[in-house]
Amino acid sequence: MVFEFKFPDVGEGITEGTIVKWNVKEGDKVKVDQILAEIETDKAVVEAPSPKKGTILKLNHTEGDVIQVGEVLAVIGKKGEKLEEKKEKVVKKVSKEPYTGSVVGFLEEAPDEEEKQLVKKGKTAATRKTVSASPKVRKLAQNLGVNLENIAGTGSGGIINEGDVHKAAGHETPKAKVKKKYDMFGYIDRKPLKGIRKITAEHMMEAVSNAALVTHHDHVDVTKLSNVRKSGKEKLTYLPFIIKAIIEALKKHPYVATSIENEEIIIKKYYNIGVAVDTPEGLMVPVLKGADKKSLYDLAKEIDNYVEKAKTRKIDLMDLKGGVFTITNIGVIGSTYFTPIINYPETCILGTGRIEDQARVVDGQLAVRKIMPISLTYDHRAIDGAEAARFMNDLRALLEDPKSLVK
Repeated sequence: MVFEFKFPDVGEGITEGTIVKWNVKEGDKVKVDQILAEIETDKAVVEAPSPKKGTILKLNHTEGDVIQVGEVLAVIGKKGEKLEEKKEKVVKKVSKEPYTGSVVGFLEEAPDEEEKQLVKKGKTAATRKTVSASPKVRKLAQNLGVNLENIAGTGSGGIINEGDVHKAAGHETPKAKVKKKYDMFGYIDRKPLKGIRKITAEHMMEAVSNAALVTHHDHVDVTKLSNVRKSGKEKLTYLPFIIKAIIEALKKHPYVATSIENEEIIIKKYYNIGVAVDTPEGLMVPVLKGADKKSLYDLAKEIDNYVEKAKTRKIDLMDLKGGVFTITNIGVIGSTYFTPIINYPETCILGTGRIEDQARVVDGQLAVRKIMPISLTYDHRAIDGAEAARFMNDLRALLEDPKSLVK
């Protein structure tokens, strides 16, 4: 019996994804839970495991295609089984309930307005026409007052897409847009804003639209810290020490680890620290959970693990959630000063720049010291300039005398 494997609802409000890689081809035999494809969503790359054992009879999409939740990814069956003979039977087997599949099963949905109207007109579930549409398309139809039962879908396998709904609502079908490969000055390339870069762009706009952002700049003499990190059994980067110092400073200044919700300041009493990671696809921020309970070496190992997962897009969605404060480092790239944007709804983010040898006066004597520029961007609604300055002073003091950080 052929089985239509559809792109499942993976939660987190995700409605679409881009096929990054097929791990199988038509004709391949597959086992249950074998990874068929890697699909990039706004959050991360999702691995799509096969729910059935059998042979790949058809792949409905190619790498690079954007697919909606509920669209058929692949058809699985017995070798040599004909799709045409089974197609009608598959349609008959389709559930008459709205698609609510997920990677963990199916959930019963409450009847929507469209269903209530059908009941009033005397239609039962048995007499209703089968409708194949993603949750996003169903929501659009509900908003536009369109009955999906009256629409013939033009998508793969008869699925109803957004264009079908707009057409049924009487909206003009968008005409094909011609995108020139040049402007008045010369040739250009166009790349779609999608995946991580798209969600990052939306996230940044959300931050600057909803927060009163101010950036405080300072310098830290990390000469002693440099010596301490070199003297350890393993040579650590500066980052674990900075995380430890941030946590100690947060304990003195709890309003720095907050969010603002419904005109309330939510003070977080836990220390989950986000670390921005530069990947080829864009910026990701894995979160070190319970960082206050971990040693310097544990933090270093966890950071390395997250960096590897982020760059290979194997990171779990929960690894990107729950942060109260974020660190971003452009010093590793060789840059010095910048004004980072908060990881909304967090209210503060620390940026670190390139450490340089500079001449400084120490105890009345001119000396060469290692100086690290730091920048704190904060939401002025949560903390004011004086509190931000006090936090930075305490953070600087901890980093300049790092003995308390070595535990």
